[in-house]
Amino acid sequence: MTSYIIRRLLYCVPILFGVMLITFVLFFIVQPPRARARAILGEKATPQQIDDWLHKHEYDKPLPKLFVSQTWKLVTFNFGLSDKTNRPIAKTFIDGAVPSLCLTVPAFIAGFFMAVGASLYLVLIRYSALDRFGVFVCVALMSIPPMVYMFIGQSALALHFAYFPAYGFEIRGFSTAKFLLLPVALIVVMHFGYDVRMYRTIFLEEITQDYVRTAFSKGVSQLRVLFVHVLKNGMISLITLVVTSLPALIMGSILVENFFGIPGLGNALVHAIQTGDAAMVNALVYLGALLYLGSLLLTDILYAVADPRIRLS
Repeated sequence: MTSYIIRRLLYCVPILFGVMLITFVLFFIVQPPRARARAILGEKATPQQIDDWLHKHEYDKPLPKLFVSQTWKLVTFNFGLSDKTNRPIAKTFIDGAVPSLCLTVPAFIAGFFMAVGASLYLVLIRYSALDRFGVFVCVALMSIPPMVYMFIGQSALALHFAYFPAYGFEIRGFSTAKFLLLPVALIVVMHFGYDVRMYRTIFLEEITQDYVRTAFSKGVSQLRVLFVHVLKNGMISLITLVVTSLPALIMGSILVENFFGIPGLGNALVHAIQTGDAAMVNALVYLGALLYLGSLLLTDILYAVADPRIRLS
């Protein structure tokens, strides 16, 4: 397994290089730093002010040297200063990771167990009228755009009934929960239909296998077959779906954070794009690529843990 992991890590190098090259072309060639400096400082900025800004952010170099320096910063996690706020980007990451994790981790855990439980129940009553109704509800939930959920949740539950804060976020012990309950519930609902449909399909495929018929012929109850045999053997597919969503746990939910004013990494990315903060966007894209590649490697490792028959080679 060690040699496999080393090879996979080496495979990540050209992918990360490609990501850094594309972002460099977009932010330093398509839109030169001098044009970005003028947009940030304003049209009345003097040439000297622009030169000082470029020197402060180390953008006053020829393109080859600039690419090398920007790449070295990303590789060494020395992200430097934000183009817009002059604040250290690493500090922004640390401050934004806490709200993002407070939002996405509870939503991920609650959504996963609710979707698995609901899908197993639909498999238990498979092909019945209630099963068909459940599938219909899942398709309906999938068909509603995410913004509709957020508008309804904010306007009805937050503004009209005043059950939850409509905007903002504060870390104040247990009082923090009131800022998170509505966004977490909306994330769960937005993903519930898709997750239940996917998990139901996985479990329906497993329940038609020979080992299930053998278990039923031995008199094993349906609940034991579902929760011991089908769930265990469906873990390979579940791992693929679950682990690849891990980068979103760190990076946060972009739409929900921006809509409810939660100062997480997703909100930071939206703000950086809107304000043309290339340094912030560049660092966030690199971090997202690292997390995604790491989740793929973790998926392969968990395959071998879940099924001893799988060998990584």
